[in-house]
This record gives sequence, C-alpha cells and structure tokens, in this order.
Amino acid sequence: MKLFGTDGVRGKAGEFLDSFLAMRLAMAAGIYFKDKAITNNILVGKDTRKSGYMIENAIVSGLTSIGYNVIQIGPMPTPAIAFLTEDMRCDAGIMISASHNAYFDNGIKFFDSHGNKLSEEIEEKIEQIYFDDKLLESSKVTMEQIGRAKRIDDVIGRYIVSIKNSFPKDLTLKSLRVVLDVAHGAAYKVAPTIFKELGAEVIVMSDTPNGLNINDNCGALHPANLAMEVKKLRADVGFAFDGDADRLVVVDEKGVVANGDSLLGVLALHLKEQGKLKSKVVATIMSNGALKEFLNKNGIELETCNVGDKFVLEKLKACGGNFGGEQSGHIIFSDYAKTGDGLIAALQFSALMLSKKKSASAVLGQIKPYPQLLHNLKISQKKDLNKLKGLKELKVELDKKGINSLFRYSGTENLIRLLLEAKDSKLLEKEMKGVEAFFRKVLND
Repeated sequence: MKLFGTDGVRGKAGEFLDSFLAMRLAMAAGIYFKDKAITNNILVGKDTRKSGYMIENAIVSGLTSIGYNVIQIGPMPTPAIAFLTEDMRCDAGIMISASHNAYFDNGIKFFDSHGNKLSEEIEEKIEQIYFDDKLLESSKVTMEQIGRAKRIDDVIGRYIVSIKNSFPKDLTLKSLRVVLDVAHGAAYKVAPTIFKELGAEVIVMSDTPNGLNINDNCGALHPANLAMEVKKLRADVGFAFDGDADRLVVVDEKGVVANGDSLLGVLALHLKEQGKLKSKVVATIMSNGALKEFLNKNGIELETCNVGDKFVLEKLKACGGNFGGEQSGHIIFSDYAKTGDGLIAALQFSALMLSKKKSASAVLGQIKPYPQLLHNLKISQKKDLNKLKGLKELKVELDKKGINSLFRYSGTENLIRLLLEAKDSKLLEKEMKGVEAFFRKVLND
C-alpha cells in the first residue's frame, strides 16, 4: 500500500502528511464508513503535536464535505479514542498521532464502530477510494446535507472511569510512591488524575506540552531521566508512556529499566494465577526466547505474530486469548481495552506488586532475558527479503552458532531492523558486523 503502514498513515507533517492528504484521506474513510453508518458521527482525537491543529481541521473539512458530523475531543490517548468511539456510538474513530515519533512527524489511525483497529483489507479499500477522483467528487454534498462539527471537552471522565474499573476493587495504591513520565503527550492530564484518584503518591514528569516537545528526551523511548528520578525520590516504581500513551515502560525501585518481555511474562503469569488468562499469550516475532521459556515452564503457551499491536489483537481473537503484547511496551488486556493501553498495563503491574507484596525488582527478576542486539541500518532500497540472494544461507549459519535472527524493514523509513539474540553477548557483537556488511552490500546497489 502507498499510504498505510504498520499503524495507520504516518509521515513528516506538512510534507508527506499535509492538509490535502489528510482531507482527502478523511473523505475516503468517510465514504467507506457511510455504507455502515448508524449515527452519522465520527470521533476525532489527537495528541499534543503542533501539527495536530492543521491535520484535525483538514480531517473535519473532509468528513463534513461528504455529510458526516464530527465530534472533536482534543488531546487524548489512542486507547481512549478506541474506547470512546464505541462508548459514544460513533460510526468510526480517528486518532491524529505519530505515537513515539518526534514532534515533526504525525499520523492518522482509524477505528471502526467497535473501537477496533482496521484490518489491512479495509485499509486497502480506503486507499482505493483515496485514489478514485470520480468517487470523491461525486460524494460531496451541498446545502443542508453538509455535516457539522462540535468540540466536547468533558469526555475525559468516561475514559478515567473505564480505566479505574480495570483495577481490582479490593486494592488501593495508597502505599505506593509512583513517578509518571507522560512524555509531554496525550496522557498528561489523564495519567496523574487516575493514579491520584486511586490513592498513589504521584510525582509527574514531562507534563507541560508545547506542541514541539512531545517524546523529546522523555517518555517510553527515553526512560533514563525517569530512572534517575525514581532512585532519587526513593519511589516504588516509575511508569513511562509514549506520546499517545498506548505504550508502557516500567522502571523498578532500583532505577533499572524493565525489559518489555519480562513485563509481558510476569503479567501473563499473574493473570493465570488469578484464573483470568484465556487460551494462549500472544507476542510478536521480536519477542525474547526467555519469554517463551518462562511461559512454557509455567504451563502457558505462546503464539507469535507480525510486529504491530493490531496483529497481536488479530491473533488473540483467532486463538480466543485475552492477553498479549510487544517487547516495545504495547500491552493488550483485551478484557479491558481494544488496543494496547499504557495506563491499564501500569495499573495491572501495580496490582501485581500490591497483591504479591513484592517490590518491582523482585517481580520483574523472575525472567532473565537473553542478550539481544538491535541495529537500524539505513538502506537505499527495500528489496523482497524472501528473494534476497544469500540471506537464507546467512540465517542458517547464524542458527548453527546458536543465534536467533530477525530482519525486517521499517514501515515508515528507509531502514532495515536487524535483531540478533543469543546467550553469549560477545558473540552477538561479532556476528552483527557481518550481518550489517551483508545488508549494506545487497540493499545499497
């Protein structure tokens, strides 16, 4: 597909993702959803990027031009859009966010009326409509048929109630000192409110968004400052979110940043011990070998899927599961949310600590991940990896040396992500040089 990547449409705001693309894409999505329209309302939310104003207005213009009414709710986490789309009986939901990317990027994500991310088949249909000039032109409406838009500022309460309902009623956060890094992003109001209302002593970092500082040396991608603050303030735990709050990184009381697969493993085991784990756990092909080992040891099966939380969700539906996620911090508790939700994951980890009466480090120390090395290599062209001469032989050689490997292209940049995993970290450094040399040669001709 030309527009859609691994998670909606994403690119540099004002260049690839300009107001014209946003308006036309909104029209195309609106035309697709019109066939299934019940309320004729579409919900639109965004994170705190400055370019969100431009893209939001363009989306509103596109949707109203084909007769849709738009409900604008301002800065809210991506999972809140998924929840509120269904809760407010909208035909669809749109989130304007580039997630963990820097402020100069932005993106557009779509949800159906049930709050689910769209399948690749539906994205393809919307893309076909986008490039159909005649259909777009004929779908414009006039006079009283033109849609209207209204801004609602009080829906934050609905989302807060739904998140708090995921936390066990018999527990309180009263005994916890928690540091939250909200990445100058969409959770800057919601996260502190929820943790304070549940009784925690809360210290908040990176909560003054100015449109340009989202994810800037803070949040889930940059947890070092949070780690220092947790140690300095002798907090029990630290939680870092990304710009749209669908991702979580945990820092223990010693200032150690938790491995994402360790987090997945201990949360899965806790669900099983409570009798709440349905079927298998789902993780991506990037998951650490130690996760599978830990889960199997505790009688839990692991299924893997492609990278992207929507693929985790699709696999969960297929196998009847209710828990899964990505090493990067997207964690899905599908009993409580339709997508990865950093706030729900943070509350579930807090509940695990409290119910076990254990520190964050003791809980997370149950899994010792194998060393992994991930390098992002810039390339000039993306050739089909299945047809790349010599790649099969390279993987066989790595396998013989006890190294698991995963090579995949970035969905938004001219990069190939090279992941190697083995029990011997020194071996990884040595072999990565050869792997990089191979791809540098075959992908830069």
